[in-house]
Amino acid sequence: MTTQTDTIRLTTAQAIIRWLTNQFIEIDGKEMRLCGGGFGIFGHGNVTCLGEALNTVREELPLYRGQNEQSMGFAAAGYAKAWLRQRFMFCTASAGPGTANLVTAAGLAHANRLPMLMLCGDTFLTRLPDPVLQQMENFNDPTFGVNDAFKPVSRYWDRICHPAQVIQSLPAAIATLLDPADCGPAFIGLPQDVQGWTYDYPVKFFEKKVHRIRRQSPDEAEIADAVAALARAERPMIIAGGGVQYSRAVEELTTFAETHQIPVVETIAGRANMLATHPLNIGPIGVTGSDSANAVAEKADVIVAVGTRLQDFTTGSWTAFAMDARFVSVNAARHDAAKHMSLPVVGDARLSLAALDAASDYKAPADWVAYARKERRNWDDYVAENVSYGNGPNSYAQAIGVVNTLCDSRDRVVAAAGGLPAEVTANWRTLDVGTVDVEFGFSCMGYEIAGAWGARIAQAQMEPDQDVITFCGDGSYMMLNSDIYSSVLSGKKMIVMVMDNGGFAVINKLQNNTGNQSFNNLLEDCPTIPEPFGVDFVAHAASMGAAAEKVSNPAELGEAFKRAKASDKTYVIVMDVDPYEGWTAQGHAWWEVGTPHITEDDTVRAAHVDWESSRDKQRRGV
Repeated sequence: MTTQTDTIRLTTAQAIIRWLTNQFIEIDGKEMRLCGGGFGIFGHGNVTCLGEALNTVREELPLYRGQNEQSMGFAAAGYAKAWLRQRFMFCTASAGPGTANLVTAAGLAHANRLPMLMLCGDTFLTRLPDPVLQQMENFNDPTFGVNDAFKPVSRYWDRICHPAQVIQSLPAAIATLLDPADCGPAFIGLPQDVQGWTYDYPVKFFEKKVHRIRRQSPDEAEIADAVAALARAERPMIIAGGGVQYSRAVEELTTFAETHQIPVVETIAGRANMLATHPLNIGPIGVTGSDSANAVAEKADVIVAVGTRLQDFTTGSWTAFAMDARFVSVNAARHDAAKHMSLPVVGDARLSLAALDAASDYKAPADWVAYARKERRNWDDYVAENVSYGNGPNSYAQAIGVVNTLCDSRDRVVAAAGGLPAEVTANWRTLDVGTVDVEFGFSCMGYEIAGAWGARIAQAQMEPDQDVITFCGDGSYMMLNSDIYSSVLSGKKMIVMVMDNGGFAVINKLQNNTGNQSFNNLLEDCPTIPEPFGVDFVAHAASMGAAAEKVSNPAELGEAFKRAKASDKTYVIVMDVDPYEGWTAQGHAWWEVGTPHITEDDTVRAAHVDWESSRDKQRRGV
């Protein structure tokens, strides 16, 4: 038994790492370490002290060597998503540019409400050696540095100025990472001198602690308001977001929908809440959605939004719904529950859905449900035709269809920026719940490979026999590909589908759709490139240790995918796709895009008028 006077002398860095190793979480009745390890690139700002501390716990907190700090953050996000925010990884980077490279990843984690702990080097607290290598000097505020840039993209931010601070700071950071309402990245700046300073810490501070994620019960009055609104519904609809999965409320969502016979549509983050074959799954909604979901949304009079922040791709920039539709927003975060004049139900999705279910005997009209199902059947027919091949140029949809047919039901599918998120969202038929990760909260190019690596690390701990399959465009591949090497080095196999369309084709498509000429997106349209040529992605991936091959068409892709499934190491499959033809043409809601209000180009002017013609459908906060 320890007493108040029992202490142990440690450096700041040693105390941080010792404390982390003793934090556990209970998941489905099983205790496991809360922090799954970390991603690190050492420099003079973190190698001597934090590195020394991490070396002593290499078994408890495995440290994966990163190739790029931004991709380390993406990998940590992919890991957290796979674990449904129940576990996290830390990232450590050196002072200066190493840490600055993590800002984009912190933005991604913040937008997606994902836990990620950043332990980053900082300049010397004493300032005796100032200015130091890689220091950004602020002439009017010497306390202000690069690490302050993380304040807008962190849910918790602190700079350790004395070793004793960690006694308060670490629990506060972890509380943020595990809070369903405030979940997001936590940043802790570690001045290089303070990392090595010692303090006599209470031994009790390092005792094992088992965490449990809070489930907030909804307010009875808010449940009553939601039940009353639903009772008046003639055409109800449920929008199922990513928060359904984070709450582990898929079963409650399904039960609620079945009991009350309410059609369900899914957000991008909420893909794989329900199987594609469920009769009440009407499809993905919004800008990258389905004709079926958008047709239902346009007519719905009461919309129960569960675990979604109602991003513009979900709402069609708020044109996807009737002007008089009433929203009931169920969300653990008050900020999200109160959006757009919703009736808020602030609480855990599982508990809230159960409370709504118990308090209501409502059932949707049979003709409304029949209409929704008919629209879904029509959409299924379209997708079946869209993913078929043989009569047109190679397309994203065809590749998606091939992989969807051949993969295992529990394989995890990853996509991020560019055209592939839209194509995966629209065309992928969910085979099992929780198997789709389309990062479209921050829509970050480069997440595809790095996030897949992080997801594979998590999957190896949960379902080691399954694969992570990532769809990646050539543009995203060129932006961040080095974690192919990371996956090979760490033995964490993934399958990378590289769809090469000769540049940034989806933005070229937007450029053309707004009346603009192709300019600086496809390689062939860049005036500063005299002789465009493509990258040999097979040779490049092979140079990083992966197995790789290029195929000519979807039939060959299917055979290559079988070889990739049978392989025991990372496998890259490359296929050229047409940058102009083969895009999914149906299912799109309007999206607000800034177009020129004046121009000398008649085509751009006409496109502006056409684009703005849908604005009268836009809800203005009501």
